Amino acid sequence: MLPVRTFLIPPLLITGSGSAAQVGEEIKKLGFKKGLLVTDEVISKLEMLEEIKKALGDSGIEFILYDKINTEPTTVFVQEGLSAFRENSCQFLLAVGGGSAIDTAKAIAALATNEGAIEDYMGLGKLIKKAAPLIAVPTTGGTGSEVTIFTIITDPKTDVKMLIGSPLLLPDVAIVDPLLTLSCPRGLTAGVGIDALTHAIEAYVSVKSQPMSDLFCLSAIELISNNLRQAWANGNNVDAREKTMFGALQAGMAFSNASVALVHGMSRPIGAYFHVPHGVSNAALLGPVTEFSLVGNPARYANIAHAMGEDIDGLNDMEGALVAADAIKALIRDVKIPSLEELGVEKSKLEELAPTMADAAIASGSPGNNPRQPTKEEIIELYSITYEQG
Repeated sequence: MLPVRTFLIPPLLITGSGSAAQVGEEIKKLGFKKGLLVTDEVISKLEMLEEIKKALGDSGIEFILYDKINTEPTTVFVQEGLSAFRENSCQFLLAVGGGSAIDTAKAIAALATNEGAIEDYMGLGKLIKKAAPLIAVPTTGGTGSEVTIFTIITDPKTDVKMLIGSPLLLPDVAIVDPLLTLSCPRGLTAGVGIDALTHAIEAYVSVKSQPMSDLFCLSAIELISNNLRQAWANGNNVDAREKTMFGALQAGMAFSNASVALVHGMSRPIGAYFHVPHGVSNAALLGPVTEFSLVGNPARYANIAHAMGEDIDGLNDMEGALVAADAIKALIRDVKIPSLEELGVEKSKLEELAPTMADAAIASGSPGNNPRQPTKEEIIELYSITYEQG
């Protein structure tokens, strides 16, 4: 008998090339007239944003622009955006961009209806009231934030990457238009693509996996592993962009409901202490952590190999799981993910901070979802292996 499970996705999900043109009409249907448009400094200069602004204007929607985001989301951006939201009597938020813009908008939406600072809500299930209405329009095929109950905000005073999770954070509308990813540069395409693959793999092997999330995981793994190379090699390959982004969307829905595991737990401290982009730190860890973890559930990892298109006929589960690890490392290598050393991480500093980072990883709760439960000492060793293998 299956246990009782809950599977949450946004009330309205719109996908397909050209779907971003519907943003104004969808907001109009919700009855809103004025909102805060949250984006980053790069997207703010691109033609895609002008087209979204036009769609808003054509539907009679007023907006205030907040486009100061220039790093991964921080408490500073959240407070600035919240002030703009309140001072201009906004009714909703529209996030256009990658994970930084969407996560920032989620945190602003949370504080628009809940008292205090975003630091007060670090952890799971601490929000009291539903966040302000949010429409999320991703421009990268990776984070899946448009369909998740999570936001990750860095406190620059402490260098802590705070995970805030609640069903009350789930966007009201997600519009996923692959055409918006065509301007995504090659390095970012690789980083967010492997981030999405990590979401799908970790949700599938998570001890919190469930039948609904499994379906999305395996489909996402197939779509991303079979199309990310082409999307990376030729940014104008619309078919590869569409399939990679759809895979990322499915991965987002999967991990929002089944959670992530050891890679993400170890990744957040790397981002906090060394300011490495989230997707890239996930990519650096994914190979070594897979090799460490597969003994905990080899059958699931063998299924991952099959989803990636690998021939595992005649192999036992453990042999198939090892094929998955090799296939994952090959994909990461093919899309030229930089090593931690290439990103400026000093080995001596990593060794010095590794015990503290291991504590932070364990405290996040994510390693507890891993099929092989790691000790602190094993996590420290994995940081070292990751650096050496890079």
